[in-house]
Amino acid sequence: MPKTGTPLPLDPIIPKWRAIRKAILIAAVGTSALAAFSQAAHAQTLSDALLEAYRTNPTLTAARANQRAIDEGVPLAKADGRPLSTAGATYTEQLARTAQPVQGTAALVQTTPARSFTGQASISVPLYNGGSIRNAIKAAEARVQAGQSDLRGTEASVFSRVVGAYMDVIRDSEIVRLNSQNVDTLEVGLKSTSDRYTAGDVTRTDVAQSQARLDSARADLERARAQLVNSKENYLALVGSPPGDLAIPPPLAGLPATPDIAVDMALSDNSDIAAARMATAAARYDVRSARGTVMPRVSAFANGSYTDFLGSEDPRFIPPTTHSAAAGLTISVPLYQGGRPAAAQRQAIARESAAVEQAIAVEREVIAQVRASYASWRSTEEAMLSVRSAIRAAELSLQGVEAENSVGNRTILDVLNARQELLNTRVQLIAARRDAYVAAFSLLAATGHADARELGLDVPAGYDPAPNYARVRGKLSDFSFDPEPAPTASRTVALPAQDTGPVAARDQQ
Repeated sequence: MPKTGTPLPLDPIIPKWRAIRKAILIAAVGTSALAAFSQAAHAQTLSDALLEAYRTNPTLTAARANQRAIDEGVPLAKADGRPLSTAGATYTEQLARTAQPVQGTAALVQTTPARSFTGQASISVPLYNGGSIRNAIKAAEARVQAGQSDLRGTEASVFSRVVGAYMDVIRDSEIVRLNSQNVDTLEVGLKSTSDRYTAGDVTRTDVAQSQARLDSARADLERARAQLVNSKENYLALVGSPPGDLAIPPPLAGLPATPDIAVDMALSDNSDIAAARMATAAARYDVRSARGTVMPRVSAFANGSYTDFLGSEDPRFIPPTTHSAAAGLTISVPLYQGGRPAAAQRQAIARESAAVEQAIAVEREVIAQVRASYASWRSTEEAMLSVRSAIRAAELSLQGVEAENSVGNRTILDVLNARQELLNTRVQLIAARRDAYVAAFSLLAATGHADARELGLDVPAGYDPAPNYARVRGKLSDFSFDPEPAPTASRTVALPAQDTGPVAARDQQ
């Protein structure tokens, strides 16, 4: 079993050292070969699991699609300030017409042509809209930034769940191994006790106690196996592939030294806080946009038409074609709109107020999460020290009880109890290691340093939301459609149900 090595030092994090911190994170999470662990070359690493989840997890792929939809809010807002052009054509066949005499003659002329073809085109260019369009564009841009921050938060949330699932599989695999070893030991012990009973060294009570403890251990083993299957299925749902031989992850670096430093990091870098701030900015622009609806509107226009009577009438009386063209300015001054502008402004003000309050609520939640994660991480780290000491004491206790039992000073029940106590403390250490690692990663996530960029994952460039926004924000064409979507996330329905083997890489007690 490989040794875990010594964790990296936990130095205080100063904001200006962001590049150094990121480099340490990349080295710690992305390059497990540099960690103090001896793993098999084929073992699956935590970095592998995070990368696969990043590529195929449906929560992430859906969040990316939603962000692309948010990106389109900017060109939609800009469209209201761009020229509007239309063209049309009409063909007319008169079914009934009237005629009137031509002055000075006995001839009659039809006043309506028998048939005609008319084409018309117009263009309108908004020049001034009271700032409504300009502020609507700014609001859409702020929502894009908020959405990108939300996407980073979703990445961190999914990664936290993947880390938890990864460590659950390692923990439960080790618990299954320990319980399996305990069953084997108790089976040997029961045989030895039965032999001693046959020889008259112990009583039937000793045999019954050994049998009861073996049956209880077998039940514990089955429960541990069921929990391992549950953890593997959860891993499969998050990552998209079953866990193989999981490598013990390297220690996390870049963790804050104090709760106050952790809070400062979160206030500066947490994506949920950043998203809430940008949502507040967007709501503020919405207020300004609503106020602009009471201002005058100015637009320029040009239009033209052409009519051809298709030779259906005598050109002496009706010209064969007609055409017209016009251009000018339109000024519209709203006088009364039924109270709509004021209601829209009040509604936008209320939503801005809600956004401000929501930003405070998010800040509170993040601060509480940071402090709780820090406390959980530190407490589990301290607990592991105590549990390691308890393991050493339990091992010595078992050795002593077994020695005393061999000379008749201790009962079989004393041996069974000592062995069970050692098993329990070893399980406690495994659980504490899992909890400490998950709490540490949750702390990184809460401080805003657990997304793909911060962890240094080798992700495809297409997953960056910025290029898509740059692609669509200035589009002018009415026909630049995107293709029909295809699923990006992988399905797991065809994969077999999980079982208890193979177990994860094991840590040393």
